[in-house]
Amino acid sequence: MNPQPLTRRNNTNLSICKAIAIILMCAGHAEGPSLLVTFIYLFHMPVFFIAAGYFFDKKYLDDPWTFCKKRVKGLYVPFVKWSVFFLVFHNLFFKIGLMNQQYGNWEGGVTQPYSWFQFWQRLVHIIFSMGGYDEFLAGAFWFFRALLVASIMFLVIYLLLYNRHKWLNHDTVPWVIIALTIGFAWFKVANHLNIATIVQGGIRDCWGVMFFAMGVLYRRHEHLIREHWALTLLYAVLLVIGASMGFQGMTLSVNLSTVFTLPFTGAIGFLMVHSIASWLDRHDGAVKRFMVYCGNNTLYIYVFHIISFKIVSALKIWYYGLDWAQIGCHMVIHENSTTDLFWVLYTIVGTAVPLFGITLYRHLKTTLCQKEKQ
Repeated sequence: MNPQPLTRRNNTNLSICKAIAIILMCAGHAEGPSLLVTFIYLFHMPVFFIAAGYFFDKKYLDDPWTFCKKRVKGLYVPFVKWSVFFLVFHNLFFKIGLMNQQYGNWEGGVTQPYSWFQFWQRLVHIIFSMGGYDEFLAGAFWFFRALLVASIMFLVIYLLLYNRHKWLNHDTVPWVIIALTIGFAWFKVANHLNIATIVQGGIRDCWGVMFFAMGVLYRRHEHLIREHWALTLLYAVLLVIGASMGFQGMTLSVNLSTVFTLPFTGAIGFLMVHSIASWLDRHDGAVKRFMVYCGNNTLYIYVFHIISFKIVSALKIWYYGLDWAQIGCHMVIHENSTTDLFWVLYTIVGTAVPLFGITLYRHLKTTLCQKEKQ
């Protein structure tokens, strides 16, 4: 009997990895203690790119169009779908106070309610640019574009290298791609260059290619990588040291030192998360089932965690007696954010509410379908 092919659905370890990363994303967006947030940002997004690269199959080298179509269906389509959702409801969110100009972000406000011209202009921008910050309540959407660009660019570079340089084999090509992307990132940052055709200049997309290649390598050599609690602790300590030294994650304000620290922190962050996920994967129970379910539904947490934060913001306004207009703060209410524990509640609600929503939706859909068949 042939073994079951490895997919995102039957690899519970990687599902748990993604669950840990998405929960950490919510915690990072919740504006907790600065050291914790910096620690999280060093590796939580690289985990997703490495996990995506892990599932890259060499068969796509002979059938690249199938790979590209799957990437478009899995990344571009949901990006447009949910960006348009927030675009359509933008003015309504203003009307009910979820967004306002008095409180929005540290720079002092958010966009105006849209005119018809602005609506159509933003729709065109969503469809053709995939900016990721087109709609304010979809602040994490840059990831869709970055992973789409990174995965397709990885395939293109792989084909160019493998087909033209026969001395390169399947084990060495990903290493060359990692070296090339680090070199290109250094050149780009050192010369303050932007890729005009990619929103935000392309630095995140460049990092995405590198981490995607790391995922491919990890898949091929994971049998050689040891996992032990002492190593996991060492990874965590190194990341804490990096955070305390001001290392950066996949941010837009990149300096030259980040070019050489981010590959390191992203890689050991993934190893740390993967080790924790392996431990959880070995212990069946409610925690494992929740984490697997969470990891298989990260899309909905990406889409709805910021608007779910508004529930906690309302509670925080009541608790501190704040101006109700602060419900429009983005992403969370900034007052006391780094000193109180509301970031914990933001993290829980930002994760749980989207999962509850999609579970309820599926249950109702199944129930209605069953009634129609009767």
